[in-house]
Amino acid sequence: MVAGAASGIGRAAALGLASAGAVTLCADLNRAGAEEVAGEIRAAGGQAEALALDITDQQSIAGVVRQILEQHRRIDVLVSTPAVNVRKLLLQYSAEEFDKVIGLNLKGSFLIAQAVGRAMSENRRGSIILMSSIRSLVVEPGQGVYAATKAGLVQLARTFAAELGSAGVRVNCIAPGVVETPLTAPIKSRPEWYQAYADRNALGRWAQAAEMAGPVVFLASEASSYVTGAVLFVDGGWTAIDGRFTPPI
Repeated sequence: MVAGAASGIGRAAALGLASAGAVTLCADLNRAGAEEVAGEIRAAGGQAEALALDITDQQSIAGVVRQILEQHRRIDVLVSTPAVNVRKLLLQYSAEEFDKVIGLNLKGSFLIAQAVGRAMSENRRGSIILMSSIRSLVVEPGQGVYAATKAGLVQLARTFAAELGSAGVRVNCIAPGVVETPLTAPIKSRPEWYQAYADRNALGRWAQAAEMAGPVVFLASEASSYVTGAVLFVDGGWTAIDGRFTPPI
């Protein structure tokens, strides 16, 4: 099950899991977009379904989980990708904007992981993958609330991992760097800003959403059977280097 499958990293995750042989349930608030991705998978010979899902709504989550369990009897993998950002300095943030970012990024991720975690615990197996960010470690002006949610996701994942490990359920985070998605489109539209971000990481470029699919498949599969409570940084070396300055050694 991929929450946020209609676009960006969610779409890439759904396509990647399907290519690895998964029956892929494409869930999104944008039901039509989810159906497009499911259609792509079916056209390529895979198995996929589309589901309408709002991860901020417990009733929506409960209905989707119940539907999946009735039809498939289990959920082996959950990938949760939905996120929103309001780029503003903290002193300019409104309470409504704060609630919007926290409500989707942190609370929504908690609600979907909680519901699916219960189902996985009963089945005594499963892999939950939450989408954190480099902003869980490093910040910049204008991204404080977003960064707080992504750091919070790491601690949620670690706690879920600790509490669900005895039930055979693994919980991990992927922390992307700068990825070309609808969320980052405002940056891409400004060439100097786009290039500044590209120059900040070791590879000197942005990631394509498809480059997140491999890490998702790894954490979903038995290849990562002893990995839980971990954060996998997929950031082109952003968090490994101290800027792009090369000292005259």
